[in-house]
Amino acid sequence: MAVPKKKISKSRRGMRRSHDALNSPTYVEDQTTGEYHRPHHVDMKTGFYKGRQVIQVKDKI
Repeated sequence: MAVPKKKISKSRRGMRRSHDALNSPTYVEDQTTGEYHRPHHVDMKTGFYKGRQVIQVKDKI
């Protein structure tokens, strides 16, 4: 069984875990419609990506 040879200090343990924190998702505002969407993703409400219409969105009835 693997057993550590020396104790890992609190500082070193914390430095190793520094990248484990969860980030909140990022949203950007669309230039043409003002709707918020994920960066580098198509806005599914309007079908716009980078200021152009890329997909047709069905109207809700």
